[in-house]
Amino acid sequence: MLRVRATLMVLRASELRSARFFGQIISMIVYLNGSYLPKAELCISPDDRGFLLGDGVYEVVRAFDGCFFRAGAHWQRLKRSMAAIQINGPAEPEVQKVAETLLEKNNLRSGEATVYLQVTRGAAPRKHGFPQPPVPATVYAFAAPFNPPHEKWQAGIRAITVPDNRWARCDIKVISLLANVLANQQAQSTGAQEAIFIRDGAVIEGSHSNFAAVRDGALITYPESNYILNGITRMAVLELCRDLKVPVREFPLFEHELRSVDEAMLLGTTTDVMPVIKINDWQVGNGQPGPVTRRLQQALKELVSREKAGRGVANATA
Repeated sequence: MLRVRATLMVLRASELRSARFFGQIISMIVYLNGSYLPKAELCISPDDRGFLLGDGVYEVVRAFDGCFFRAGAHWQRLKRSMAAIQINGPAEPEVQKVAETLLEKNNLRSGEATVYLQVTRGAAPRKHGFPQPPVPATVYAFAAPFNPPHEKWQAGIRAITVPDNRWARCDIKVISLLANVLANQQAQSTGAQEAIFIRDGAVIEGSHSNFAAVRDGALITYPESNYILNGITRMAVLELCRDLKVPVREFPLFEHELRSVDEAMLLGTTTDVMPVIKINDWQVGNGQPGPVTRRLQQALKELVSREKAGRGVANATA
Protein backbone atom coordinates (compact mmCIF):
# COMPACT_ATOMS: atom_id res chain seq x y z
CA MET A 1 0.00 0.00 0.00
CA LEU A 2 1.11 3.54 -0.72
CA ARG A 3 0.96 5.56 2.46
CA VAL A 4 0.11 9.16 1.78
CA ARG A 5 1.38 11.22 4.69
CA ALA A 6 0.54 14.85 5.25
CA THR A 7 4.11 15.35 6.48
CA LEU A 8 5.31 14.78 2.90
CA MET A 9 3.28 17.72 1.59
CA VAL A 10 5.35 20.57 0.22
CA LEU A 11 4.45 23.62 2.27
CA ARG A 12 5.62 27.19 2.15
CA ALA A 13 8.27 27.94 4.76
CA SER A 14 5.98 30.36 6.55
CA GLU A 15 3.32 27.64 6.82
CA LEU A 16 5.79 25.08 8.11
CA ARG A 17 6.72 27.51 10.86
CA SER A 18 3.10 27.68 11.92
CA ALA A 19 2.34 24.84 14.33
CA ARG A 20 -1.34 25.66 14.12
CA PHE A 21 -1.44 25.26 10.33
CA PHE A 22 0.61 22.06 10.43
CA GLY A 23 -1.65 20.63 13.11
CA GLN A 24 -4.70 21.33 10.94
CA ILE A 25 -3.18 19.37 8.05
CA ILE A 26 -2.25 16.42 10.24
CA SER A 27 -5.69 16.28 11.83
CA MET A 28 -7.68 16.78 8.60
CA ILE A 29 -10.41 14.17 8.23
CA VAL A 30 -10.80 12.77 4.71
CA TYR A 31 -13.07 10.21 3.07
CA LEU A 32 -12.01 7.02 1.33
CA ASN A 33 -14.33 4.25 0.18
CA GLY A 34 -16.92 4.57 2.93
CA SER A 35 -14.59 5.53 5.77
CA TYR A 36 -13.67 8.84 7.40
CA LEU A 37 -10.13 8.95 8.77
CA PRO A 38 -7.24 11.33 9.48
CA LYS A 39 -5.38 12.26 6.32
CA ALA A 40 -2.11 11.12 7.89
CA GLU A 41 -3.52 7.58 8.09
CA LEU A 42 -4.82 7.42 4.52
CA CYS A 43 -3.69 4.45 2.42
CA ILE A 44 -4.27 4.13 -1.32
CA SER A 45 -3.34 1.05 -3.30
CA PRO A 46 -0.33 1.50 -5.62
CA ASP A 47 -2.43 -0.44 -8.16
CA ASP A 48 -5.15 2.22 -8.19
CA ARG A 49 -5.80 3.20 -11.79
CA GLY A 50 -6.04 6.85 -10.83
CA PHE A 51 -2.49 6.67 -9.51
CA LEU A 52 -1.11 4.60 -12.39
CA LEU A 53 -3.12 5.82 -15.37
CA GLY A 54 -4.98 8.99 -14.40
CA ASP A 55 -8.13 6.95 -14.95
CA GLY A 56 -10.77 8.91 -13.08
CA VAL A 57 -12.93 12.02 -12.77
CA TYR A 58 -13.48 14.65 -10.09
CA GLU A 59 -15.49 17.63 -8.89
CA VAL A 60 -14.80 20.65 -6.69
CA VAL A 61 -17.70 22.38 -4.97
CA ARG A 62 -17.66 25.61 -2.95
CA ALA A 63 -19.34 26.03 0.44
CA PHE A 64 -20.50 29.22 2.14
CA ASP A 65 -21.16 28.81 5.88
CA GLY A 66 -21.94 25.14 5.37
CA CYS A 67 -24.10 25.63 2.28
CA PHE A 68 -22.89 24.44 -1.12
CA PHE A 69 -23.29 26.60 -4.21
CA ARG A 70 -25.26 24.63 -6.78
CA ALA A 71 -24.07 21.27 -5.53
CA GLY A 72 -26.73 19.50 -7.58
CA ALA A 73 -25.23 20.87 -10.79
CA HIS A 74 -21.77 19.68 -9.73
CA TRP A 75 -23.00 16.18 -8.89
CA GLN A 76 -24.92 15.95 -12.17
CA ARG A 77 -21.73 16.85 -14.02
CA LEU A 78 -19.86 14.21 -12.01
CA LYS A 79 -22.50 11.69 -13.07
CA ARG A 80 -22.03 12.68 -16.73
CA SER A 81 -18.25 12.43 -16.40
CA MET A 82 -18.47 8.96 -14.85
CA ALA A 83 -20.84 7.82 -17.60
CA ALA A 84 -18.57 9.25 -20.30
CA ILE A 85 -15.61 7.13 -19.16
CA GLN A 86 -17.78 4.18 -18.06
CA ILE A 87 -17.12 4.24 -14.32
CA ASN A 88 -19.84 2.92 -12.03
CA GLY A 89 -19.47 5.32 -9.12
CA PRO A 90 -21.50 6.81 -6.26
CA ALA A 91 -24.92 8.38 -6.75
CA GLU A 92 -25.75 12.02 -6.01
CA PRO A 93 -27.23 11.48 -2.51
CA GLU A 94 -24.09 9.63 -1.43
CA VAL A 95 -21.63 12.28 -2.61
CA GLN A 96 -23.77 15.05 -1.14
CA LYS A 97 -23.72 13.28 2.24
CA VAL A 98 -19.95 12.81 2.01
CA ALA A 99 -19.44 16.50 1.28
CA GLU A 100 -21.66 17.60 4.15
CA THR A 101 -19.99 15.20 6.58
CA LEU A 102 -16.51 16.39 5.65
CA LEU A 103 -17.48 19.98 6.43
CA GLU A 104 -18.84 18.85 9.78
CA LYS A 105 -15.87 16.69 10.75
CA ASN A 106 -13.36 19.39 9.80
CA ASN A 107 -15.19 22.26 11.54
CA LEU A 108 -15.78 24.02 8.22
CA ARG A 109 -19.46 24.83 8.54
CA SER A 110 -18.65 28.50 9.07
CA GLY A 111 -16.74 30.62 6.60
CA GLU A 112 -15.82 29.48 3.09
CA ALA A 113 -14.53 26.05 2.11
CA THR A 114 -14.18 23.68 -0.82
CA VAL A 115 -14.78 19.96 -1.13
CA TYR A 116 -12.79 17.93 -3.66
CA LEU A 117 -14.25 14.54 -4.64
CA GLN A 118 -12.50 12.07 -6.96
CA VAL A 119 -13.67 8.76 -8.43
CA THR A 120 -11.26 6.38 -10.13
CA ARG A 121 -11.79 3.02 -11.81
CA GLY A 122 -10.34 1.26 -8.76
CA ALA A 123 -7.33 -0.91 -7.99
CA ALA A 124 -6.28 -3.63 -10.44
CA PRO A 125 -3.10 -4.88 -12.16
CA ARG A 126 -1.85 -2.23 -14.56
CA LYS A 127 -3.33 -2.74 -18.02
CA HIS A 128 -4.79 -0.25 -20.45
CA GLY A 129 -8.06 -2.15 -20.82
CA PHE A 130 -10.71 -2.01 -18.12
CA PRO A 131 -10.34 -4.57 -15.28
CA GLN A 132 -12.18 -7.81 -15.96
CA PRO A 133 -14.13 -8.55 -13.95
CA PRO A 134 -14.80 -4.93 -12.91
CA VAL A 135 -13.49 -3.81 -9.53
CA PRO A 136 -15.09 -1.30 -7.13
CA ALA A 137 -14.40 2.34 -7.87
CA THR A 138 -12.12 4.26 -5.52
CA VAL A 139 -13.87 7.29 -4.04
CA TYR A 140 -11.72 9.87 -2.27
CA ALA A 141 -12.76 13.28 -0.93
CA PHE A 142 -11.46 16.03 1.31
CA ALA A 143 -12.57 19.46 2.51
CA ALA A 144 -10.35 22.49 2.96
CA PRO A 145 -10.75 26.12 4.03
CA PHE A 146 -11.03 28.58 1.15
CA ASN A 147 -9.39 31.98 1.35
CA PRO A 148 -11.12 34.29 -1.15
CA PRO A 149 -8.64 36.22 -3.36
CA HIS A 150 -10.17 39.62 -2.60
CA GLU A 151 -7.14 41.61 -3.77
CA LYS A 152 -7.10 39.88 -7.15
CA TRP A 153 -10.86 40.31 -7.57
CA GLN A 154 -10.40 44.00 -6.92
CA ALA A 155 -7.25 44.70 -8.95
CA GLY A 156 -7.42 42.05 -11.67
CA ILE A 157 -4.77 39.60 -12.86
CA ARG A 158 -2.51 38.90 -15.81
CA ALA A 159 -2.86 35.93 -18.18
CA ILE A 160 -0.92 34.52 -21.10
CA THR A 161 -2.03 32.59 -24.18
CA VAL A 162 -0.74 29.09 -24.92
CA PRO A 163 -1.47 26.47 -27.60
CA ASP A 164 -4.25 24.07 -26.63
CA ASN A 165 -2.60 20.65 -26.78
CA ARG A 166 -5.19 18.88 -24.62
CA TRP A 167 -7.32 15.99 -25.83
CA ALA A 168 -10.65 16.66 -27.54
CA ARG A 169 -12.93 15.71 -24.61
CA CYS A 170 -12.39 18.68 -22.34
CA ASP A 171 -16.08 18.50 -21.38
CA ILE A 172 -15.23 15.52 -19.15
CA LYS A 173 -13.74 16.59 -15.81
CA VAL A 174 -10.91 14.06 -15.75
CA ILE A 175 -8.10 13.86 -13.19
CA SER A 176 -5.41 13.57 -15.90
CA LEU A 177 -4.53 17.27 -16.08
CA LEU A 178 -0.90 17.30 -17.22
CA ALA A 179 -1.49 19.66 -20.16
CA ASN A 180 -3.33 22.05 -17.82
CA VAL A 181 -0.58 21.80 -15.20
CA LEU A 182 2.17 22.59 -17.72
CA ALA A 183 0.22 25.51 -19.16
CA ASN A 184 -0.49 26.97 -15.73
CA GLN A 185 3.13 26.56 -14.68
CA GLN A 186 4.20 28.38 -17.84
CA ALA A 187 1.95 31.24 -16.79
CA GLN A 188 3.25 31.23 -13.22
CA SER A 189 6.86 31.27 -14.42
CA THR A 190 6.20 34.51 -16.32
CA GLY A 191 4.48 36.17 -13.37
CA ALA A 192 0.98 35.61 -14.76
CA GLN A 193 -1.82 33.87 -12.90
CA GLU A 194 -3.57 31.93 -15.68
CA ALA A 195 -2.95 30.41 -19.12
CA ILE A 196 -5.60 30.80 -21.81
CA PHE A 197 -5.76 27.99 -24.36
CA ILE A 198 -5.82 28.80 -28.08
CA ARG A 199 -7.06 26.15 -30.52
CA ASP A 200 -7.09 26.77 -34.27
CA GLY A 201 -6.73 30.46 -33.56
CA ALA A 202 -9.76 30.62 -31.25
CA VAL A 203 -9.74 31.51 -27.55
CA ILE A 204 -11.05 28.43 -25.70
CA GLU A 205 -10.75 28.61 -21.89
CA GLY A 206 -8.21 28.83 -19.10
CA SER A 207 -6.14 26.03 -17.60
CA HIS A 208 -8.56 25.87 -14.65
CA SER A 209 -11.26 28.37 -15.54
CA ASN A 210 -13.63 29.47 -18.29
CA PHE A 211 -12.88 32.65 -20.22
CA ALA A 212 -15.13 35.48 -21.33
CA ALA A 213 -14.58 38.89 -22.86
CA VAL A 214 -16.67 42.01 -23.31
CA ARG A 215 -16.80 44.01 -26.52
CA ASP A 216 -19.29 46.78 -27.26
CA GLY A 217 -21.23 45.83 -24.11
CA ALA A 218 -21.73 42.16 -25.09
CA LEU A 219 -20.22 39.19 -23.29
CA ILE A 220 -18.41 36.78 -25.62
CA THR A 221 -17.46 33.25 -24.59
CA TYR A 222 -16.63 30.04 -26.42
CA PRO A 223 -19.78 27.95 -26.95
CA GLU A 224 -20.52 24.83 -24.95
CA SER A 225 -18.79 21.95 -26.73
CA ASN A 226 -16.35 19.11 -26.23
CA TYR A 227 -13.52 21.67 -26.21
CA ILE A 228 -14.49 23.32 -22.91
CA LEU A 229 -15.65 22.25 -19.49
CA ASN A 230 -19.03 23.93 -19.13
CA GLY A 231 -18.40 25.44 -15.72
CA ILE A 232 -21.08 25.79 -13.07
CA THR A 233 -20.02 29.41 -12.51
CA ARG A 234 -20.02 29.99 -16.28
CA MET A 235 -23.62 28.82 -16.47
CA ALA A 236 -24.58 31.01 -13.51
CA VAL A 237 -22.93 34.05 -15.12
CA LEU A 238 -24.81 33.49 -18.38
CA GLU A 239 -28.04 33.43 -16.35
CA LEU A 240 -27.02 36.68 -14.66
CA CYS A 241 -26.28 38.29 -18.02
CA ARG A 242 -29.85 37.61 -19.06
CA ASP A 243 -31.12 39.14 -15.81
CA LEU A 244 -28.87 42.19 -16.25
CA LYS A 245 -29.78 42.58 -19.95
CA VAL A 246 -26.16 42.03 -20.95
CA PRO A 247 -26.11 40.56 -24.48
CA VAL A 248 -24.34 37.19 -24.71
CA ARG A 249 -22.57 35.80 -27.75
CA GLU A 250 -21.53 32.16 -27.36
CA PHE A 251 -19.22 32.33 -30.31
CA PRO A 252 -15.47 31.84 -30.87
CA LEU A 253 -13.31 34.89 -30.23
CA PHE A 254 -10.03 34.71 -32.10
CA GLU A 255 -6.67 35.41 -30.54
CA HIS A 256 -5.95 38.46 -32.68
CA GLU A 257 -9.26 39.95 -31.52
CA LEU A 258 -8.17 39.91 -27.88
CA ARG A 259 -6.39 43.22 -28.42
CA SER A 260 -9.69 44.88 -29.24
CA VAL A 261 -11.83 43.67 -26.32
CA ASP A 262 -12.94 46.13 -23.67
CA GLU A 263 -12.88 43.66 -20.76
CA ALA A 264 -11.79 40.10 -20.03
CA MET A 265 -12.56 37.77 -17.17
CA LEU A 266 -12.13 34.24 -15.84
CA LEU A 267 -15.04 32.25 -14.44
CA GLY A 268 -14.79 29.32 -12.04
CA THR A 269 -15.67 27.72 -8.73
CA THR A 270 -12.68 29.24 -6.95
CA THR A 271 -12.17 32.25 -9.25
CA ASP A 272 -15.79 33.50 -9.27
CA VAL A 273 -15.64 36.42 -11.74
CA MET A 274 -11.96 37.31 -11.97
CA PRO A 275 -10.96 40.41 -13.96
CA VAL A 276 -8.10 39.99 -16.45
CA ILE A 277 -6.37 43.32 -17.04
CA LYS A 278 -3.37 42.16 -19.08
CA ILE A 279 -2.91 39.36 -21.61
CA ASN A 280 0.63 38.54 -22.73
CA ASP A 281 2.26 41.97 -23.12
CA TRP A 282 -0.81 44.06 -23.89
CA GLN A 283 -3.31 45.84 -21.70
CA VAL A 284 -6.98 44.85 -21.71
CA GLY A 285 -9.17 47.92 -22.19
CA ASN A 286 -7.98 50.71 -19.91
CA GLY A 287 -6.04 48.30 -17.70
CA GLN A 288 -8.71 48.25 -14.99
CA PRO A 289 -11.59 45.84 -14.27
CA GLY A 290 -14.47 47.02 -16.44
CA PRO A 291 -18.09 47.90 -15.66
CA VAL A 292 -19.62 44.65 -16.94
CA THR A 293 -17.10 42.65 -14.91
CA ARG A 294 -17.98 44.66 -11.80
CA ARG A 295 -21.71 44.18 -12.36
CA LEU A 296 -21.26 40.43 -12.75
CA GLN A 297 -19.07 40.21 -9.65
CA GLN A 298 -21.75 41.93 -7.58
CA ALA A 299 -24.58 39.95 -9.18
CA LEU A 300 -22.84 36.63 -8.47
CA LYS A 301 -22.27 37.62 -4.87
CA GLU A 302 -25.96 38.49 -4.53
CA LEU A 303 -26.98 35.24 -6.22
CA VAL A 304 -25.00 33.20 -3.71
CA SER A 305 -26.58 35.14 -0.85
CA ARG A 306 -30.09 34.66 -2.22
CA GLU A 307 -29.72 30.94 -2.76
CA LYS A 308 -28.10 30.51 0.62
CA ALA A 309 -30.81 32.48 2.41
CA GLY A 310 -33.66 30.93 0.44
CA ARG A 311 -33.99 27.25 -0.24
CA GLY A 312 -30.32 26.69 0.60
CA VAL A 313 -27.33 26.72 -1.70
CA ALA A 314 -26.77 23.04 -0.94
CA ASN A 315 -29.94 22.04 -2.76
CA ALA A 316 -29.70 24.50 -5.65
CA THR A 317 -29.31 23.19 -9.16
CA ALA A 318 -28.39 24.82 -12.43
